[in-house]
Amino acid sequence: MNLVTGATGLLGSHIVEKLRKEGQDVRALVRPQSDTSFIDSLGVEKAIGDITDPDSLKRAMDGVKTVYHAAAKVGDWGPWREFVAISIDGTRNVIEAAARAGVERFLHISSISAYGHPDGEGLVLDETAPLGQNLHKWSYYSRAKVEAEKIVWQAHQKGDIQVTVIRPSWLYGERDRASMPRLIRAIKSGKAKLVGDGTNRLNLTYAGNEADGCILAARSPKAIGQAYNLCNDGIITQKEYMNKIASLIGAPPVTKTVPYKLAYNVAFMLELFGHIFRKKTPPLVTRYSVWLIGRKVFFSTEKIQRELGYTPRVGYDEGIARAVKWALNHT
Repeated sequence: MNLVTGATGLLGSHIVEKLRKEGQDVRALVRPQSDTSFIDSLGVEKAIGDITDPDSLKRAMDGVKTVYHAAAKVGDWGPWREFVAISIDGTRNVIEAAARAGVERFLHISSISAYGHPDGEGLVLDETAPLGQNLHKWSYYSRAKVEAEKIVWQAHQKGDIQVTVIRPSWLYGERDRASMPRLIRAIKSGKAKLVGDGTNRLNLTYAGNEADGCILAARSPKAIGQAYNLCNDGIITQKEYMNKIASLIGAPPVTKTVPYKLAYNVAFMLELFGHIFRKKTPPLVTRYSVWLIGRKVFFSTEKIQRELGYTPRVGYDEGIARAVKWALNHT
């Protein structure tokens, strides 16, 4: 039995879909209010619960051999206590429950954001890079990812459970209800701008490819005790990504630009305003989002290709077309 947390999210739903296509038994940990229509169509067993509720996790772990822990507080906005409760304490709850239940493998979904916010022209980082670099005061998402990784590595080092960590980056694909719909709206309205000159390489991954890599790593003995960047499907620039979307929706190419430093400084002022007035909704742009799309640093996936033989099955042209079609039909 496979247990997937975050099963109704973008990556979690793709992991569930891939496992079910193989005929694998899957149990999804879902909150009572979650929209489970897609995973219901796959014939998944549901365990009603929450990673913040240890009692519900005990029931969910019954008979489970592999855990795919994809649940976390997504996004870079909100009070720190929410990141602690969900991403940090929630991860502790899940791995402790898994260890007590005798689960054989624990696949933890982290993020390349756990490295912090390194940047630099021509800088390429692999899994040997230190975590938590160049974090600012409100880097809550990144800080939580660092702390969650510490928890799972401690459990592995103590011999409680066998762990593998996957570090994705910017995901897109079917069931992306966040970034792709926003990009489509911005490009359609002519408001989209390139951060910098648009020639920087994006760490961008189709969620179906990410799911393939997660399942491969969860099954490989070589991956026990290892972390892998699984954060791109090859080379694509910011400008290429934007204009592939523009072409698919019949919009003119994105040509307007904004300097990286200007966008970053404006984002800081918007964040400052939001924190001072305790805004619950995120500002129009944050420093994290500017770094995500405009950074020059590139994260290597060479290790997972070399050690596990991973190769992305869906290229950018096909993946972007799928994602755009889904977004246009569902949002």
